[in-house]
Amino acid sequence: MSAQDLNDAPTDASAEPLSNAPRTGRNAAISFILLTLLIDIIGIGIVVPVLPELVKQFVGGNASSASFYVGVIAATYSLMQFICAPILGALSDRFGRRPILLASMFGLGVDYVVQGFAPSIGWLFAGRLIAGVMGASISTANAYIADISDEKSRARNFGLVGAMFGIGFIIGPALGGWLGGFNVRWPFFVAAGLSLANFLYGYFILPESLPRESRGAFTFAKANPLSTIGNLRGYPLVAGLAIAVVCSSLAQRGLENVWVLYCGYRFGWDEATNGLTLGLVGLMAIIVQGGLVRPVVRRFGPRRVAVTAAIISSFSFLGYGAATQGWMIPVVIVAGAIGGLAGPAIQSIVAGEVPSKDQGKIQGALTSLISLTSVISPLVFTTGLFGYFTSSKAPFLLPGAPFFLGSLLLVTSSMILTRVFRRFPVRLATPEPLPAA
Repeated sequence: MSAQDLNDAPTDASAEPLSNAPRTGRNAAISFILLTLLIDIIGIGIVVPVLPELVKQFVGGNASSASFYVGVIAATYSLMQFICAPILGALSDRFGRRPILLASMFGLGVDYVVQGFAPSIGWLFAGRLIAGVMGASISTANAYIADISDEKSRARNFGLVGAMFGIGFIIGPALGGWLGGFNVRWPFFVAAGLSLANFLYGYFILPESLPRESRGAFTFAKANPLSTIGNLRGYPLVAGLAIAVVCSSLAQRGLENVWVLYCGYRFGWDEATNGLTLGLVGLMAIIVQGGLVRPVVRRFGPRRVAVTAAIISSFSFLGYGAATQGWMIPVVIVAGAIGGLAGPAIQSIVAGEVPSKDQGKIQGALTSLISLTSVISPLVFTTGLFGYFTSSKAPFLLPGAPFFLGSLLLVTSSMILTRVFRRFPVRLATPEPLPAA
């Protein structure tokens, strides 16, 4: 099945691209792509609580030994996303969004089946590598949203994308944890079914968004993930913020990758409990980012909110690492959820600093940096710190070590933000001269 075959499918979806369609057609396309994203995120989230448990089965149930493989697998998955996201994006510029999305959905469905039947870590590693390639299609979905959005609807539509991520990461981990309680491999097969159903849905319903006359040639310059980072040099304030974002992202990605192993080791949690707590994280993210961002930022200003939220997150990480009983974790999740305001606050600062003509490339540069942290964090937090401080080689057991490092990184992030804001104060509008008496 080729990209051209998918693009020229004899269905209603191959009708005229929606970039020139009336508003009702665009609204329908928004619904199609949001449902596509939701199913995709649920499929990804389902395997989160059970992947470390499957690795533990392969290594005899030892959490310290499993941490090495979990970290390497997670880093490789993120590396493939970092490399392939701009490649798939450039291919979608050449062949259209629809064929790339459909090929990715179909590939993910087949790949989840391979992971579900994986007889060894080697097979599981290969499956996650392919999943990283196919999962990079999320950037293509964002391009689809941009194609069918106008200036008035763009912010709202991308806000809906964020909501789909939040809902997907509530449903996915909770469902995966529940299924994993019966059999650790079942979530992979359910994820496969969702991805293949998503492929069929897209094949028969999802329309193309990029007209042929707007497509460009594929070039390796567009597909280079490192070239975008250099765009930050033109905006010193944003470049300073980017350093703070890297520190906080390293901490957050580290938490995500070590969470299941840590809670299983420290509190004896099973797949279902891990899935429910991860679902609680997603729920609090929706509440905070969906309901509090606008009033809080309007009341206190994005700079103050960014610094304060980073400090609150640092205390949350201390709480995770120092918790001695399982009931403390949900309390910390709820109490520390306000720390999720830091990201939207920083994004609002960047949006106000960068002109519209450069928003795309600056956002792409920040996304590339965050993708790099997703490669580094599993190796440092999971393979390194957790693996060492739960092994016989450590001078003392300290399973919370990854969270203590995360807290330090978040404190560093808040200090960088404070220094950057002092160096680049808010530019006040120049008052108009008083009229002559």
